[in-house]
Amino acid sequence: MTTAVLSIRGVGKRFGAVTALRDVNLEVRPGEIVALVGDNGAGKSTLMNIICGSSPADEGSVTVEGSSLDSLDAAKRLGVGVVYQDLALAPHLDLAENMFLGNEIRRGPMRVLDRSRMRVEAEGAIQKLGITTLKDVRLPVARLSGGQRQVLAVARAMNWARNLILLDEPTAALGPKQVGIVLDAIRTAAAQGLGVILVSHDIPKVLKLADRVVVLRHGTIAADRPPAGMTVSEVMSLMVGEDE
Repeated sequence: MTTAVLSIRGVGKRFGAVTALRDVNLEVRPGEIVALVGDNGAGKSTLMNIICGSSPADEGSVTVEGSSLDSLDAAKRLGVGVVYQDLALAPHLDLAENMFLGNEIRRGPMRVLDRSRMRVEAEGAIQKLGITTLKDVRLPVARLSGGQRQVLAVARAMNWARNLILLDEPTAALGPKQVGIVLDAIRTAAAQGLGVILVSHDIPKVLKLADRVVVLRHGTIAADRPPAGMTVSEVMSLMVGEDE
């Protein structure tokens, strides 16, 4: 069995008197797409913040390839990429500049931006990732469709990630064609050997895309299983609890 790229052991998180997560255990392997689902307040965002290093766990451990992940710097060093729901793109900058946002290439003693090199490297990265919907890296992001923006955010995360990519509602508010483009990009990320954690409320698509479905309820894992044979109603019951 392939060694897990991400290992979460006994993770707990509290906010004052509220327990957001309790004894969470989870593993993700290279090339595996894990869907994280749950009702509002189930703890999904809290767990994602812990995995991306922006919020330390109160107890337990999070490791990537055996190294502790407990800060944003550690997440970056360990090759964890994140696609936030708001995408964190700069509309007035072009595709290449957005690909290198926070990792700009500079040249000369004045450390000016080397836009030409960024464009060449961005084109190469997009081709290497097998993404065909981003044609011109000089195009301002403001002129992209919603689906293209999502794909750009995924491409940027894939370009800098070495081990794991986290996606928060990547298909929210997109049309069917745009959703298909984004799902293809997610499959490409997994095919490149990245572990993928996907947070989504779109249960039907989750059941078609994911290798495993992890259901959070009231801060604990209620189910962790392959989607084969699972129905939407079963997932919903696991999310809210049979008694509710």
